[in-house]
Amino acid sequence: MLFEKDVKSNLESFKNIYYPGRGIIIGMSPDSNFMVQIYWTAGRSENSQNRVIINENGFIKTKAYIDKELINPSLIIYYAAKDLGPYHIISNGEQTDTIYDSLLANESFESAINQWEFEHDPPLYTPRISGLVDVNNKKNSYKLSINKSINNDPNYCIRNFYTYETAVPGIGHCIHTYESIGDSISSFNGEPFMLKTFNDIDKTIDYYWKILNDDIKVAMYVKFINIQTGKFEFRLKNRHE
Repeated sequence: MLFEKDVKSNLESFKNIYYPGRGIIIGMSPDSNFMVQIYWTAGRSENSQNRVIINENGFIKTKAYIDKELINPSLIIYYAAKDLGPYHIISNGEQTDTIYDSLLANESFESAINQWEFEHDPPLYTPRISGLVDVNNKKNSYKLSINKSINNDPNYCIRNFYTYETAVPGIGHCIHTYESIGDSISSFNGEPFMLKTFNDIDKTIDYYWKILNDDIKVAMYVKFINIQTGKFEFRLKNRHE
C-alpha cells in the first residue's frame, strides 16, 4: 500500500487521542471500486451522548435517543450526510444543508462553507468540519474543510480547504474537531492525515468503531459509493442500539 509507513504512524497517533470529538474520513477503497466516507460523533456530556444517527428518507440525521429537553439542540441535532446526484455531502453540523442548497443552486462547496464560522459554544468553539465527494469527477477527487477559531478566540475565524485532486487506492484523509492531551482540549491542528480504507463496508465500520474510546463514542456512519455506477450503500452504528 502506498504511504504505508505514514498511515501506520498516523494510526498510532490517532489511537492516542482520547477525545477527537467528531470526525470525517474520505478516500478510496484499495480495489479502486468505491469512494468511502466515514463520519462519527462523540461526546463527553450526557447531553452529547444522548444521540443516535438515523436514516431519514435517505439522508442521515442525528436524533435524541431519549426524548427530553436538549442543551443547544441546533449544535447536536443536524443532517450529517446528504446526497444530490453525483454529490455526496458529509459534515458535523447545519452546514450540511447549506452545502446541499448551494450545490442545488449550481454554487460551490467553498461558497457554502464561507457562510459559516465555527460553532459558538464557548469555551471550545467547536470547529465545523465538512467533506464532499463528486463521483462525476474522473480523477475521483474529494474535498475537506474546517472552520475554526484562532487560539479559541471567537473574534477570529480561519477557514481551511483541502482538495485531493486524485484519490489514492487504500487511503482516506481524516479530519476531526479536537486535539486532546489529558484534560486539555483544543481545535484540530495541522492538515488532514492519511488512514487506511478497506474494500468491505462492514469491516470498515467495525475497524473504526473499535478505535474510538468506549466512554466517548456515540455513533458512526460509513458510506461506500460505487465509482462506476454511482450507487451507494451505508451502515450505521450507535452506542444506544
